[in-house]
Amino acid sequence: MKRSMFRFLTLLLIHLSIFWGTISASAQEKPYVLLISFDGFRWDYLDRGLTPHLDSLAKRGVRALSLRSTFPSKTFPNHLSIITGMYPENHGIIMNRFVNPFTGEKYQVGDTTSVRDARWYWGEALWETAERQGIISACYFWPGSEVHLSYRHPTYYEKYEHKRPYRTRVDGIIRWLQLPEDRRPHFLTLYFDATDTQGHAHGPDAPETNAAIQRLDNITGYLLHKLQQIGFRDRINIIILSDHGMTEIRGDQLINIEKMLHGFPCQLQGIGPVMMVTPPPGQMEEVLATIQSQARHFRVYRREEIPDYFHFKHNPFIAPIVLVAEPGWSLVNQRMEQKMKTHTVGGNHGYDPNYLDMHGIFLAAGPAFKQGYRTGTLWNIDVYPLICKILGIVPRQNIDGKLERIEFILKDESFHFRQK
Repeated sequence: MKRSMFRFLTLLLIHLSIFWGTISASAQEKPYVLLISFDGFRWDYLDRGLTPHLDSLAKRGVRALSLRSTFPSKTFPNHLSIITGMYPENHGIIMNRFVNPFTGEKYQVGDTTSVRDARWYWGEALWETAERQGIISACYFWPGSEVHLSYRHPTYYEKYEHKRPYRTRVDGIIRWLQLPEDRRPHFLTLYFDATDTQGHAHGPDAPETNAAIQRLDNITGYLLHKLQQIGFRDRINIIILSDHGMTEIRGDQLINIEKMLHGFPCQLQGIGPVMMVTPPPGQMEEVLATIQSQARHFRVYRREEIPDYFHFKHNPFIAPIVLVAEPGWSLVNQRMEQKMKTHTVGGNHGYDPNYLDMHGIFLAAGPAFKQGYRTGTLWNIDVYPLICKILGIVPRQNIDGKLERIEFILKDESFHFRQK
């Protein structure tokens, strides 16, 4: 009798140790983070009754009122701010298109040579931080992820192809998550352009933009379904955000700076909300006075006098004069004036990020996040230290982002994985 009881207790203890060991291993599983960008998805697009899948994700996780972009609220500067935790003046990508005044070289969205040249990118992207610390990463599109230097891009990445089907992109993420554990990425990115494309072409309130919102919600549903199929839906931390918002512009709200500066051979960079002006040698004051005398619906700054809250004056590539349009107004040259006059209504972004229309979205759900939690506006430069916290890695110390502004959306600290 005693021997039988001893055997029973021994077997019970063995089973309990296996059970608790399994629970402990599960709780300490190396985290997964999937960062998804919906380009140009304005903060209030979630309130149009068109997004059941995104609404469901928010209910089981975190939703912020909005996500504040950096200045200028353009696509490449803000994607780099999200992924480096730095303001554009510090990570180097100050606009979608700009010139290095010392060499004459141009950085331009759509130019594969310049966007893959690592010399333009001064900040350390999150995949670089992760890879240095033993975290395999994968990018299914993200600005800066295609650089030629092997040690500066993720282990896995796809070269940008604008028309690649959305489901193909999701399927690529799913394939990476099904790789053997020793080859599987734990930090991944995904990108979709629909709301930005339609917002530019038709404006933020157009039926085409609403259709784009629905399209992105549908692809979210597809992603969640595929994650469920491979057993990852409850294991992965999903962050869905946007780089900026969108506001309406009209063809009768144009300011022709080239015409204004007729007779001055200035270099003009940028079209729309922000324009940089480089005067000819020795004509700085004359050019500045000419612009200031006609400044209606835009602000004029010397580079060194740009307000500190823009964080846009400590970069040598920023021109001596910076013009910032009022929301809805567009700074143009002769060629663009003729082109834009034919468009009655459209949309644009790049304006002062304090303008609410320039704010994007932030949703997050997964093992690391609180559930059913609503918060106010978050800052996109804080996403980098947040993801570092989840992954248990040390962020760069020269970033502008602050973990203390965002970490309250995470569950109790004991829930997070720590590397040994």
